[in-house]
Amino acid sequence: QVFTFNRVEIRVQPSVKVKNGAPMSIICHADISKNIDFPLKHNFTIFKNGKLVFMTISDKEDAQYEIPVAKSSDTGDYECTVKADGKLGFSSSIYVWVAGMTKPILTADKKEVLEGEVVKLRCELSEEAPPLEFFFRKIKTNSAPKEKRVPEQTQNFSEVEYYVEEGDNILQFDCFAKRQVRSGWESSQHSNKTLVTVKEPFIKPTLITKPSRNVTEGDQIEFECSTVVAEIRDIEIIFQKNRTILNSVRDKKFLKYSTVATQEDSGEYLCKVEQGAVSKTTKLNVFVSELFPKPTLSASMNKLDESKDLNLTCSINGLRRANFSIVRKSSSGDILLKKSRVLAIKVNVNDTGSYTCKAEVKGIVKESKPVRINVYAPVSKPTLSVVNGSPEVVLGKPLQLICHSVMGTPPITFTFYKGNEIKKNVTNDTYATFLDEDIGLNDNGGYKCDARNNHSSGVKTSNILNVTVIVPIKDASLGSVPYGEVEVGSDTAFLCSVKEGSWPIDFKFFKKTDHEVLLHEVREYSDRTIWHKKTMKRKDTGTYYCMASNRASMDVRSRPITISVILAAWQKGVIAAFVLTAMAGAGAVALWWFLRKKKKAKGPSMEMSGSALAPNLTSEKLPRQPSDGNYYSGSGYIEDNENHMKSTDESKGPDLESAEVDYTEVEVSTLDPHR
Repeated sequence: QVFTFNRVEIRVQPSVKVKNGAPMSIICHADISKNIDFPLKHNFTIFKNGKLVFMTISDKEDAQYEIPVAKSSDTGDYECTVKADGKLGFSSSIYVWVAGMTKPILTADKKEVLEGEVVKLRCELSEEAPPLEFFFRKIKTNSAPKEKRVPEQTQNFSEVEYYVEEGDNILQFDCFAKRQVRSGWESSQHSNKTLVTVKEPFIKPTLITKPSRNVTEGDQIEFECSTVVAEIRDIEIIFQKNRTILNSVRDKKFLKYSTVATQEDSGEYLCKVEQGAVSKTTKLNVFVSELFPKPTLSASMNKLDESKDLNLTCSINGLRRANFSIVRKSSSGDILLKKSRVLAIKVNVNDTGSYTCKAEVKGIVKESKPVRINVYAPVSKPTLSVVNGSPEVVLGKPLQLICHSVMGTPPITFTFYKGNEIKKNVTNDTYATFLDEDIGLNDNGGYKCDARNNHSSGVKTSNILNVTVIVPIKDASLGSVPYGEVEVGSDTAFLCSVKEGSWPIDFKFFKKTDHEVLLHEVREYSDRTIWHKKTMKRKDTGTYYCMASNRASMDVRSRPITISVILAAWQKGVIAAFVLTAMAGAGAVALWWFLRKKKKAKGPSMEMSGSALAPNLTSEKLPRQPSDGNYYSGSGYIEDNENHMKSTDESKGPDLESAEVDYTEVEVSTLDPHR
């Protein structure tokens, strides 16, 4: 029994595009070849968008998945597989589109509501599957529908709430849904329309004025605001002009407000009635005619010197009779100066400020625009100084100056000069500062400043300020005489000098040990100094350096030098003489011992021979010094820096013990004079 899959195919009846609600069949067919006719079981599996939707076992080569009522959710990609006796066949994919959606059903939780309440709606597509997008519409007479969109990913219905606003009398609601398909968006029909009746909790308020909307300044004007309410509890009436609340009442249906009209009372008034979330308003415009114009205040001068005369005059265009008063403004309130049209005073600096005049007619008071009066005291002679107090500056560092006037009405304008050149203008109250960042060697004076204000006395000039420029220390160096090696007990001169720097200069000499030791310090009005150190000792061996500083407050350190204290020449001679004397004594003793031993060995015969030779030997050796013996014990020296002694021993000439012995003659070798 041999078989093979030729192909597996899937098809749709009646077609791949099916109308919503119509029946639909998905057919999976297996084309199989057999060597003989034998029964074969087929496992059919149908998938939609990769998910299993149908499965059956049959001995036929066809399987059919019936959908009696097609819905838009049945739209998708279908494919099938057939498994038989361990072999598996796959079909290609086919896209099925169920066109159209079922009609949704809309319900409302209320059929009758009050303004300010909420209506809850539910739209449902029971035969469709998510994801879906629902659209709710609020339909109002003579206005465009208000629409809300609600996406739903996991359910086939949606709920939404609508707030019932003022003026909503009879409302209609409906809904529809959309689904995204391969070709775009599939939309359902609109649902049934749901009708909701709206009732008013209270009527729109009524706002009136007495005696009328048009009044004149000084007249009494009265406002009345009222409404009709179904339930008076929690009702509130608010009366306001622009954004300012003038009056309000609670749990009442009536409000009154009255005032004496002024020109500022012209404008729009509003009566608002609120209960819960419902609010209704009525607006009314009122016009107040002017009784008289605002007064005008004029001044003889706006800027004047102290002790000068000032005249202030108050007037009203076209009106002579009024109650006038002139006042001065202050932070604590108006200060009444005089109840009159005219004010004449001799001013001082304390009179600087803003002035107005007031006019009263029939109880209506109007105020003029303020007039600014500035009274000036002359500036005093300014003082110019350095900010840090000292009239000197380090070369290359900035110099900050301050110019100050003790007296004078601000604002004061200060002008800084360097020589005859203007460097800066500053306007301030009592002082100003100037920073000079370009300090040179020749900038030793010539600073001054001017001060002036609006007083007629003019400009005041400070004294000239001379500033000393301090040159910092540069390149300190240290030397000594003698240099390098110094004999014990001698004097040493240390010279510390600088390449440049302003005087006086502080010089310090140090010796390096485990810690720095200050040996000598001195202040010099020179670029160098010499320090004489008396009687040098061996412990003075070491490293020395010097440090120089001046008012620039910068310490400059020299390179170190090394001084070695060694023995003096006479000390070396004493040691050498002592060593040579000791060597000569040792040589004489050795010679005496040797000759004595030889004499004993020869006996009587040698004594005669020796006696005969003695005068000859003695006469031969007399010119020689005792130290010219056959043994020479080198030389000794002390190494000054290390404090240790080296010795070298040398024996020159022939060995006396190896000399030949003659029984008739004694022969002594002559020493090499160079040794």
